[in-house]
Amino acid sequence: MLACLTLAPLPVRADTCPDPGQWYQPGGERLDSAALFAELAGRDVVMLGEQHDRIDHHRWQLHVLAGLHALRPELAIGLEMLPREAQPALDAWVAGELDEAAFLEASDWYGAWGFDPELYLPILHFARLQRVPLVALNVTPELRERLVEEGWQAVPEAERFGISAPAEAPPDYRERLAAIHAQHANSGDNEGLERFIAAQLVWDRAMAAGLARAAGEAELVVGLIGQGHLQYGHGVPHQLADLGVEDPVSLLPWTAGDGECEPQPAGLARAMFALAEAAEAEPPMQLGVLVASHADGVEVQGMLEGSVAARSGLEKGDVILRAAGERLAQPADLTRLVRRQPPGTLLPLEILRGGEAREVLVRFPARTQTAP
Repeated sequence: MLACLTLAPLPVRADTCPDPGQWYQPGGERLDSAALFAELAGRDVVMLGEQHDRIDHHRWQLHVLAGLHALRPELAIGLEMLPREAQPALDAWVAGELDEAAFLEASDWYGAWGFDPELYLPILHFARLQRVPLVALNVTPELRERLVEEGWQAVPEAERFGISAPAEAPPDYRERLAAIHAQHANSGDNEGLERFIAAQLVWDRAMAAGLARAAGEAELVVGLIGQGHLQYGHGVPHQLADLGVEDPVSLLPWTAGDGECEPQPAGLARAMFALAEAAEAEPPMQLGVLVASHADGVEVQGMLEGSVAARSGLEKGDVILRAAGERLAQPADLTRLVRRQPPGTLLPLEILRGGEAREVLVRFPARTQTAP
């Protein structure tokens, strides 16, 4: 559910569209890019929002990074994508000690993040080429859960990387988080809502603390962060302010859409960059299951009615041991293999059901062909 905040698209309303390739202030005023970058170069922290699965967002981030690097060469790049345990792998990557495959393994990219690394590799190679430090901003889900369930005082400071307890969420942020929670859970579940908000605040605080620390060591730190953590000065900007970081800047990509868009609400971000509407990408394959870690693989805890999994004979309680012959250690392993499955093909799964090992062949549907 937490991913919903980072992937939520920006609101779009009907009026005139912005010109792609131009910077705008929320509210509609066009900005001069040279003046804007001169302003950004004087800040300590700049945050670039993203929708994690949008390649055009990552290309825009690289464009901004290159422009800021030309003005402030001693910058650092903060990454939401990886927890602090991955910092040695990031350091080794920038130093040229790891190739791509070794970096992905050393950082546990698929387990920690899961989104296709091809989306991020151009940025990672830019950092390596320019010897720009990369900073892991996140914490593991396990630590996030401990902080929510046990409380901040119960977790030793060293085990939480010195991250302090978060500032209380602004009312507008709580309202937005409550709306997201209501879409995915019983809206009357107040206890679940409070856990959800607490987990989100851990996430925000961890990234803010990482940015604040990096800002004390570099001329400028640029964070790559899901846009939902940045909008309206909530989330990470709010936590940065509580940590004493003055005037952090949030920038967001803004996609034009066939004349059905107007200036975004004032206060959404410092500036927005207009992107041309991208061709709609084919969605990745999905099993339609809810899975959790298991000692022997991943356990099926539920599935969508009519999903690929249901049609293929998977059942609740099945433990998936292997997919395409690869042993599964965590849910992200299964997600990675499924997302790479071509349409219209079979994915063999080795499962454990009732103590008995068996094979299930999952058939993914072919893409629907449209008439020219």
